[in-house]
Amino acid sequence: MSNSVRDYEKLAVDIINAVGGKENIVKAARCATRLRLVLKDTTKYNKEIIENIEGVKVSELTGVITVVENNGQFQVVIGTHVGKVFDKVQTIVDLDDSSKDEAPKGTILNRVIATMSAVFAPFIYILAAAGILQGCLILINMAYPSFQSTGTYEVLSFMSWAPFTFLPIFIAITASRHFKCNMFIAVACCASLVSPTWSEIAARIAGGENISFLGIALAETTYTSSVLPPLFLVWILSYVEKFVEKSLPDVVKLLFTPLLCMIIMVPLTIVAIGPVSDNLATAIANGYNSLYNFAPALAAAVIGGLWQIVVIFGVHWGVTPMCLANYDMYGMDTFQAFQTMAVVAQMGAAFGVFLKAKKMETKNVSLSAGITGIFGITEPAIYGVTLKYKKPFICGCVAGALGAVVASFFNVAYYAYAGLPGLLTVVNAINPENPTSIMGMAIGCAIAVIGSIILVQIVGFGEESEEVKEDIIKEVATTLLDNNKEIKNPLSGKVLPLSKVEDAVFSSGAMGNGIAIDPTDNKVYAPFDGTVEFIAETKHAIGLKSDDGVELLIHVGMDTVKMNGKGFDVKTKVNERVKEGDLLLEFDRNEIQKEGYSLITPVVITNSNNYEQDELCIDEEALFGKSIINLKSVEV
Repeated sequence: MSNSVRDYEKLAVDIINAVGGKENIVKAARCATRLRLVLKDTTKYNKEIIENIEGVKVSELTGVITVVENNGQFQVVIGTHVGKVFDKVQTIVDLDDSSKDEAPKGTILNRVIATMSAVFAPFIYILAAAGILQGCLILINMAYPSFQSTGTYEVLSFMSWAPFTFLPIFIAITASRHFKCNMFIAVACCASLVSPTWSEIAARIAGGENISFLGIALAETTYTSSVLPPLFLVWILSYVEKFVEKSLPDVVKLLFTPLLCMIIMVPLTIVAIGPVSDNLATAIANGYNSLYNFAPALAAAVIGGLWQIVVIFGVHWGVTPMCLANYDMYGMDTFQAFQTMAVVAQMGAAFGVFLKAKKMETKNVSLSAGITGIFGITEPAIYGVTLKYKKPFICGCVAGALGAVVASFFNVAYYAYAGLPGLLTVVNAINPENPTSIMGMAIGCAIAVIGSIILVQIVGFGEESEEVKEDIIKEVATTLLDNNKEIKNPLSGKVLPLSKVEDAVFSSGAMGNGIAIDPTDNKVYAPFDGTVEFIAETKHAIGLKSDDGVELLIHVGMDTVKMNGKGFDVKTKVNERVKEGDLLLEFDRNEIQKEGYSLITPVVITNSNNYEQDELCIDEEALFGKSIINLKSVEV
């Protein structure tokens, strides 16, 4: 069991053991928030083991938000720190070449979804940023029409379109990693597809000119912004490359492998793979478009109401090629417009819980989750708030469906790709030729957000049913335990609420409650008498346990794990007894800031469910040794 605070290596071991050991793992991948494991044999793991490792649920392990098991794919929702667990998994799961290419039988859908996740997740924020930039340019042009004729606009415009124009190259990089082939060969082949020369040739073919390759007529298909052609190219390349390498003598492999692969794959793509896969993408997109054209309100209700259920099961990446195909073919997409309703509705439900809740802990978690939802990231809201209480999740689904249905009457659509649909991407619905689109989005989002908030106020979320029990616990705790536990400031600086930490795992309360410190010093001291439970391998974090049972994590800076211990000097060791005021750690402030990382230091009570917390000096400067948190047990 992963007892140590933030022990990613042990957490990785626990997860691997739960799914039948490393020999049962075919592929390990990650997306923005999840660790995804594709399994060789789904019968080798026991669901009770997955749910319970040595008496502790995997979903309750430190750093895990929740767990989703879907048709043989084991998904661990970790949040923005998933990369750290994934890195450990990669070092533990050493798959040989044959197993890397082996796929679990009967799980074609899982393999497709896993591929889409592995390909698009690494650069989805790039596409999202480009989409937001396009939306901002639309707003500026509406306010200042003359701006469109300036050089500034031209530069910003081609910047915003560049990631989509050269999308096949992005796909080449990530797909080559997923399919285990040479990245540079894949990039060279996909770069050929977006070459201006090929675009000119395709234009000549479209104009009626007959152009052939080895007697085979070429199609007019172009590949800028395309998804499936480069994806299929790299997939087939992974087999061609292996065959070529095995066939060539070692002395000429380095030169002739890329040469032969390019000679084979580029013509094969423009002759066959490209036109066929492009037609497939068109067919998939037109399938959804047919449903929308037949019954817009029905399509809207399904997407707005059920999309977040798709997110829960982690199969949401499967629609990405369809959406991108719509933008490529028609310059617009309605699917993402309705997605937005589902996203903002869950955000609204989280805010509804914030308004309805009476416990400060619930308010803090729901507020931070709702704020995260503004940026199109709903996992903290879903797993930390709405799905946890069930009723708010249903309220969000109902309000999302209603908002999407109303929006469908306004002919809504997105005219720029939204990597993370949410409030910030509503501007993507602006189009001078379709003025009702943005109006419909505004009305639909308002209904989704306000509707979910109102529904939560009406139906509640279960907190009320626990009030009597909590009152008894509080009374007994006051009369029998009445033992306040003080946490002293381990680090001089300004004390901040944990919700202000720019890290969803901390700010959402997934790690536990606590505070954060913007340090003015470079020394970390023991805030109480206790034992050192954990020291991060990279020296940036220390876990302590007080003599009376408080478990505390001190995490110096944000993303400072990437410094690999540089600038940190630990003055203690694991299992060592410490007294309040003992020096635990020194760090180089200048080095951390030089590397571009924040000094904000979360101080988190990792077993905070056992306590009521009173933050004593929020938004105040506090010297080392001052009382910053007062805890009271709520156990009987």
